[in-house]
Amino acid sequence: MQKAVTLKPYNTFGVDVKAKLFASFNSVSELRALLPEIRKQETLIAGGGSNMLFTKNFDGLFVRNCIKGIEEITRTDSYVVIEAGAGEIWHDFVIYCVNNGYGGLENLSLIPGCVGASPMQNIGAYGVEIKDTFEYLDAMEIASGKLTRFKAADCAFGYRESVFKHALKNQFIICSVAFRLSLHPKVNTSYGIIEQELFSMNVSTPNIKDVSDAVIRIRQSKLPDPKVLGNAGSFFKNPIVTLDVLESIQSTYEHVPSYSAGEGCVKLAAGWLIEQAGWKGKRFGNIGVHEFQALVLVNYGEGSGKEIYDLSQRIIEDIQKKFNVILEREVNIY
Repeated sequence: MQKAVTLKPYNTFGVDVKAKLFASFNSVSELRALLPEIRKQETLIAGGGSNMLFTKNFDGLFVRNCIKGIEEITRTDSYVVIEAGAGEIWHDFVIYCVNNGYGGLENLSLIPGCVGASPMQNIGAYGVEIKDTFEYLDAMEIASGKLTRFKAADCAFGYRESVFKHALKNQFIICSVAFRLSLHPKVNTSYGIIEQELFSMNVSTPNIKDVSDAVIRIRQSKLPDPKVLGNAGSFFKNPIVTLDVLESIQSTYEHVPSYSAGEGCVKLAAGWLIEQAGWKGKRFGNIGVHEFQALVLVNYGEGSGKEIYDLSQRIIEDIQKKFNVILEREVNIY
């Protein structure tokens, strides 16, 4: 256990705040040994620190989940179940699966963070979400120290949502996650931008590695590397609105990107809304909106979390005023 540790290396925004206490664990047994400390104070469990924004010093215990390991659990003629430690780097795990011919996660290449965060957020990209291949996760209950297995139905997956963000928030710590992946994969190129990228790569009959490579190229062209420019990827969720709201926007903007969300609703592209409102590429001192992707807020160097948060609030208020759409932050605020 360490005291007054800077969290700058442990959050991808690179915000320089301090945690009152700092610890890490590499196994289930080490986590169980930490539980008495976790129970008696405010605790934040983190992996890659890719989905958090600190607006002030953290007056509690910051704990890094460093459980590693990738293991094959089950194999049949058609699929394999692969379990990964929560502390594994997500992209490294995806590439491991792609290189072994396990299909299902390739569209999620280059998403920042660790495996343990993936079910919490039900991360998704380019027509694929974690829930599509999720098999189970094992998590430790903080109150009892009991290791519990959660199947998909237990997780209440939604758009960037799960039971761990709401009903069971701060009650469990994810230790490992397992996915059922295809041994005879069918690639998902339903997003036009993937098809365009594959065309530019001269690939006509793509396999999962081709799709992964295309996604990596797309993300690298749009999204800054957190090691170079502080950011947390997509800062806002894509909003789901009624058809009436969509039609109102279409009266001014004829070609509005939208996707069916069921029950008379559609999902809009938050980045498109922010760009149309004129925020893309705007810089305010040490922070700003990324020049290539309006959905990404960036820290150019010594920006504070409070400055980034205030910018996000200004954007939210402007989008509501211009489009009658309320944006929701995808990033967790501390």
